[in-house]
Amino acid sequence: MEETNDGYIKAAILYRLYKQGKWGGSHTDFENLKKGFSPRHLGKRGLKRLEKLAEELIKDGYILAKITSYGYHVSLNPRRTAEIQKIVEKFVAEF
Repeated sequence: MEETNDGYIKAAILYRLYKQGKWGGSHTDFENLKKGFSPRHLGKRGLKRLEKLAEELIKDGYILAKITSYGYHVSLNPRRTAEIQKIVEKFVAEF
């Protein structure tokens, strides 16, 4: 099976958070981002690759990170709503 490209995986991560309504104060555990991805589609490094791409989304400002007493949580950045919606719409159209 063919390995999925990085842009597609990033869009899928954003789509998952978008679909769950995880904006700003509504957040989810970082580990939940890994659910639903098949390691064979992620390539050789598998879930480590997914973690790296999620960290890139945090660095780029699309996802906000929050350290809590019970773990590392993430949500979509409400200040980048228009950009995120554009990425998600493109992802859904290609999917």
